[in-house]
Amino acid sequence: MINFLKESTFTVNEVIGKAWRVTYDNYFSLATLCFLIFITFTTSSLMAFFLKDVNIGLRILMVFLFIVLYCTINLSLFKYILHLLDNENEQITIVSTLPTRVQIIRFLIATFYFALCIVFVGVLLYPVLFILDPILRYAVKMGLVSDLAAAGRVVTNVSVAIAIVAIFITFIRISFFQFFIIDRQAKPFQAIKYSLATTRGNFTKILLLLLVLGFFHLLSLVFNYLHWSVISLLVISLSSFIIVPLSSVALTIVYRKMMAEYDGNEEPDIIHNIV
Repeated sequence: MINFLKESTFTVNEVIGKAWRVTYDNYFSLATLCFLIFITFTTSSLMAFFLKDVNIGLRILMVFLFIVLYCTINLSLFKYILHLLDNENEQITIVSTLPTRVQIIRFLIATFYFALCIVFVGVLLYPVLFILDPILRYAVKMGLVSDLAAAGRVVTNVSVAIAIVAIFITFIRISFFQFFIIDRQAKPFQAIKYSLATTRGNFTKILLLLLVLGFFHLLSLVFNYLHWSVISLLVISLSSFIIVPLSSVALTIVYRKMMAEYDGNEEPDIIHNIV
């Protein structure tokens, strides 16, 4: 286990090192795309607030336009990074990496499948409460537990914690689906299965990478909790302008590394890749 963690840490260091070089060499292009994603998301939130009393047809149209715009920029960002990794010596423009209409549609459908998978895991674990409830009542009857209400709260908290962990793991395992759509021209559900298959055995590495990349965000939360507003603002600014582009590049490099090591079937199944 120690050797595995050493190997994982080395891999994380390698990914971050390469991601830093790519980000440094192409910072303004990457930062522009990340800024456009932020502007699109912020503008859509503001429009939703100001157009809440407008005709519902216009609101649906605006929501659809913002979703398409967000998906286009998001896919362009990762497609641009993939081109940077594959063609380091060529001059690449952002316009040349715009996703096709088919890729946008597949991304939207795959995102819907992605949400369904998350909900399904939560629903699947919900019966844990009903399984533990009769066990808890039996423990009270036998005198093993004195306070039923307090024990019930503990059981509920444990069940919720298990569900959150399971949903988090599922989220990471299937969150690489977008790369398969823009890089392998995979269909929506096929992209979900590919993500599940390639992340099998790589979860610890991905988790370590996310912990490293999320360090500044956690640090900003700590400073904000301590009411060190100026320091918190500086850390948030650093995270927004540097860590966000760096994270996008790092995750793309992780995808490339996982695909280089992947030797599974062209059409992986779900059952054999869950664990």
